[in-house]
Amino acid sequence: MLITSEAVKVGHPDVVADTITAHLIARILEEEHKIGMTVDNMPHCGLEAFLGKGFCIVGGEVSTRIYVDIEKSLRQTVLSLGYNDSSVGLNGHSMGVFNAIIPQSPDINLGTRADLGKYKEIGAGDQGIMYGFAIDETPEFLPLTYVLANTMMRAFENCNDPVFAPDGKGQVTVEYDSKGKPRRVAKVLMSNAIDYRHVAEKGEIEDMAKEIAFKCLSGWVDKKTEFLFNPTGEWQAVHSCSSADSGVTGRKLVCQLYGAYPGAQLGGGSIVNKTPEKVDCSAVFGSRYAAKNVVAAGLASKISIQLAYAIGVAKPMSVYVNTFGTGVIPDEKLGAIVEKVFDFTPRGMIENLDLLNGDVYRKIARNLFMDDYEWEKTDMVDVLKKEAGK
Repeated sequence: MLITSEAVKVGHPDVVADTITAHLIARILEEEHKIGMTVDNMPHCGLEAFLGKGFCIVGGEVSTRIYVDIEKSLRQTVLSLGYNDSSVGLNGHSMGVFNAIIPQSPDINLGTRADLGKYKEIGAGDQGIMYGFAIDETPEFLPLTYVLANTMMRAFENCNDPVFAPDGKGQVTVEYDSKGKPRRVAKVLMSNAIDYRHVAEKGEIEDMAKEIAFKCLSGWVDKKTEFLFNPTGEWQAVHSCSSADSGVTGRKLVCQLYGAYPGAQLGGGSIVNKTPEKVDCSAVFGSRYAAKNVVAAGLASKISIQLAYAIGVAKPMSVYVNTFGTGVIPDEKLGAIVEKVFDFTPRGMIENLDLLNGDVYRKIARNLFMDDYEWEKTDMVDVLKKEAGK
C-alpha cells in the first residue's frame, strides 16, 4: 500500500500570498501590543492576496487602532522570501502593489466583540467546520508522509545553493505494510525552479537535488527508492512564481493540513490570513492541540476531531471524535472528555494557544505544525488519562 503527501516551499506563489497576509497581521499585532492590546480590544483582520506577473493585490477587512504601511510591509515580505529580481519570477523592489483593504463589517463586529455582541462574549468570527488530526506514526504525532514531505521542503529552502530558486514543490510516497505501518519511502518527487545563472553543468542539477532530498529522508530511503526531478524536463526560474502561475491566499490548504493523508479531513477556509477570533484560524489549532494530546495520552493511535461553529456564538455547535477504531474507550465517551477538558471558545483558544503573538504569524505560513507552538505541546496528557480512568 502506497500513501503520498504533498508539500510546497515557502517560495511557491500561493504560499507567498499566504505569507504576505500573515506578516501583515503579525505587524498589526506587534503595533497593537505597544498600545495595550488585550483579547477584548484585539484587531480583527481577514486578508487576501493575489499575485500576478509583476504585481500584488491585497484586500480584505481590517479593524485596528494603529497604522501599518501596507506597501512597505508587503515588499519586505516578498524580498525576505528571496524574490529580489525578475530573473527568479518576482521582484519585491519593483512589483506593483494595489491596496484594496476596507474596514470590517459592523455586523460581523457585533458577533466578535464581548461588549457589543448579543451574547456578551467573544463569538466565532464566522460559521464553519474545522478538523484536528493526530496519529502515532511519528514523534510529532503527524503522518509520516506529511513530516517527510515538509522536511524535504525545508531542506531545499535551507540548502543555501542559489541554483535552486525559491519556488518549489514535492511529494513523498511511503510504502505501508498490511497492518498499516510505514516501511520505507518508495518514491520521491521534487520540482524546483532553477536559476541558471548559478549552474556550472546542467546535468549535475538532478544529482544535487537527489542528494539534498535523500539526506533529509535518511533512514527511510533505500537503493530501490525512485527519484523524479522536474518531470517536464525544464523549469527555469524566470518562469517561476507569479511569472508562471498566479498566487492566491488559501489555495494550499491540503498541503498545509496534513498533506492529504487519508482520514485527515479538510474543513474551514484559509487559516493564516485571519486573526484568531476567526475560527477558521483558531479552531484548526485548537482541534489539533486536542487531537495530539489524545494520541500522546495513549487513548487512541489515530484521531480526527471535528468542531463546528455558528457566527457570533462562542461555544462549538458540536464536537465530534473519530478514532477509526483505535480508541481505548468508546468515541462518544472520548468526545465528551475532549469537550470537557479543552476550551474551544475563541477566547479560550486565543489565550491558551498564544494566538495574539506576532511571532506565531511570522511562522505559520511555512509550517502550521512541527514547531514550538503552544498547540503542539502535550501538556494535557495527564488530565486526559485521569478523565478516561487510565
